[in-house]
Amino acid sequence: MNIQVIIAIIDMLLWLIIAVNVMYVLFFALASHLPKKTHLPSTISHQPSFLVLIPAYHEDAVIINTVKSFLQQDYPKDLYQLCVISDQMDATTNEQLAAHPITLLYPFFENSSKAKALQYAITSIRHQPSAIYDYVVILDADNIVATDFLSLLSQIARPDIAIQCHRTAKNANNDIAILDGLSEEINNSIFRRGHNRIGLSSALIGSGMCFDYNWFKANVTKLNTAVEDRELEALLMKQRIHIYYAEDIHVLDEKVCNSENFQRQRLRWMTGQLQALFRMLPYIPKAITTGNLNYIDKAIQQALIPRSIFLVLIPILCIITTITSYILHLASSLFPFKWWLVLLLFIGALFTAIPAKQRNINLVNMFIILPSLTWRMLKNILKINPRNKDFIHTIHNQ
Repeated sequence: MNIQVIIAIIDMLLWLIIAVNVMYVLFFALASHLPKKTHLPSTISHQPSFLVLIPAYHEDAVIINTVKSFLQQDYPKDLYQLCVISDQMDATTNEQLAAHPITLLYPFFENSSKAKALQYAITSIRHQPSAIYDYVVILDADNIVATDFLSLLSQIARPDIAIQCHRTAKNANNDIAILDGLSEEINNSIFRRGHNRIGLSSALIGSGMCFDYNWFKANVTKLNTAVEDRELEALLMKQRIHIYYAEDIHVLDEKVCNSENFQRQRLRWMTGQLQALFRMLPYIPKAITTGNLNYIDKAIQQALIPRSIFLVLIPILCIITTITSYILHLASSLFPFKWWLVLLLFIGALFTAIPAKQRNINLVNMFIILPSLTWRMLKNILKINPRNKDFIHTIHNQ
């Protein structure tokens, strides 16, 4: 077997892996533009009650503003309870929180995680005589919602579904924050809106989530990693509970503003993605035999290569294969052509997934800072530990 054959085999295998990833992204990016299905009706004849949980680990910089903002809801005060799980926050912050009409919990964990905070809250609250709720809502400590947030949720909430609201950027103070917000909107198009448009479940995103209270109470104890949203997703898919993407109910989320936080956040996501994949694999055979398409789809999502890596990797491979083709006198073959094709399809997929209002000059700035951030992400691969359950906290600015 000569060197040209070996190179051709390696090239084709690598291209197939990347092409499958690109086609998945392209398919759902296009699907996100399909007509929206009819409005989801509520099956509850009364106004539902909500337990709103905000896990707050060292969130002194943002939690007070979040609580004050949320308490402006136009929903009946006796139909929702705001609960803040104050994990290792300053005494001054806790004193300010205690002055508001909320439930304030003070857990202490040797190793903190969002899952532990949620478990602690449910365990503490369910023993209260008045702890009877229809739904649980989970927000992050930096999330801001409109005054009609609960009113809108109450119109579509149903016991047989979970809801993922439209999380979007509340800040765009520098290029990194803009890139982070843009990445989230691309994810919204591909993994949430695009999936719902063809009848599949949306992906969860960690906050702006709504679950049936009894379901959540029964399942929150099963969480034991630092990526609780992916665990909840897998549990919902196993039980064939649909995740509805409420794209018109917005949750403003603070985007990271420096490269260190960007790297820390992506390391958490990449670690969680790998953990979720390993946890989901054993159930795949049963999902296949029972036709559980949503579970299979969510497992595939965990196996996808991060798109930001592709934005650097595919152009490099295009150049390498073009040069190699010339050196080995393969210019007449499709050796480099297929790489340039997959690059065009990938760029087209991302552009299709970007909301129209964000297709502006900022995209040029994104390409300027992307190489350095991608290099940091590539270094993150060396830090991934599939067995690590430590919570990687994203620091918020004052």
